[in-house]
Amino acid sequence: MTRVLEVIRQGQIGGGESHLLDLVTFLDKERVQPVCLSLTDGEMVRRLRAMSITCHIIETSKPFDPRVQRQVRQLLSDEHIQLVHAHGSRAASNVVWPARSMHLPLVYTVHGWSFHPDQPLAVRALRALSEKVICHYSDKVVCVSRSNADTGRRVFGLRDASVVENGINLERFNPRNSFADLRPAMGFSPTDFVAGFIARCTKQKDPITFLQALRAAHAASPAVKGLLVGEGELDTEVDSFIKSHDMEGYVWRTPFRTDVPELLHAIDAYCLPSLWEGLSIALLEAMAMGKAIIATPTDGTRELIRHQQNGLVVPFNDAQALADAMTTLAAHRDSMSRYGAEARSLVEERFNARRVAEMVEKIYRETL
Repeated sequence: MTRVLEVIRQGQIGGGESHLLDLVTFLDKERVQPVCLSLTDGEMVRRLRAMSITCHIIETSKPFDPRVQRQVRQLLSDEHIQLVHAHGSRAASNVVWPARSMHLPLVYTVHGWSFHPDQPLAVRALRALSEKVICHYSDKVVCVSRSNADTGRRVFGLRDASVVENGINLERFNPRNSFADLRPAMGFSPTDFVAGFIARCTKQKDPITFLQALRAAHAASPAVKGLLVGEGELDTEVDSFIKSHDMEGYVWRTPFRTDVPELLHAIDAYCLPSLWEGLSIALLEAMAMGKAIIATPTDGTRELIRHQQNGLVVPFNDAQALADAMTTLAAHRDSMSRYGAEARSLVEERFNARRVAEMVEKIYRETL
């Protein structure tokens, strides 16, 4: 039995956190005993504890916070950890030195690099350097998309990275399941076309472009309406945009919820206008539910979405192109259904969370 500390940046549910929940669910508990560490509290922590998984919280919002290093070392010792698995750069930067100082192997899963083309040059260079350092001191680096691995090789010479694509719990995210009908409570009729944004309200996910597009699409076709689920640093801007543009009548806005399959069941198409992604769990969940996708060509997304085959690809920061995609699908429901069926088929073929857990277990054995 190998005791593994699974470390994640935040306790709120996001892509990496959903990945961790599924990983912990499907790991072979006769071989691996997971213990979790989150750097903030949140719903994920409560769900892990409800699964009888030990989950610790060491509060910090900073990368490489010297104040928490001693606490992490103490936790590693108290829990008799044999291997550390860090999910994301914020988690990795706060456990890499405690793990190294105690001679514990470290696996680092990259859920999208912390450096992006839209950043100032100096910021991007510093973040790329920090990623290089983390990867250098990790015993194994895992990328969730081939594009992420290619970017690491190109930017700072990443070597020997494994690619383990994210997986989805296909039993939970299955359009053939029975779901409650949430549309009436949201004010949507059966004939409305509902575009869904279910993600964190952060700069990365670009919810303002989604709202700009929805406003234009609704003006062109009043049947186009929107569901926006999530919370984050842009909450104030999102709420202000909806109110100042009188969108309350056709946008249903709510913070994070746990009934994601039911929410996806309620929409017609899933929109992800992100500026960068590793391999979006939320995108895979929508595809698993048989939803047509409208998305920007981020690293992981362009490996999944084929334009006019299982969704529509639109340029970054282009609200009009996103609006046109919404109205196109609203007017061509047969194409929308075909895209959704193709999306589900791809996820069934490649992105099963059970397979991901088996591959991660293999990496643990090889690393040890």
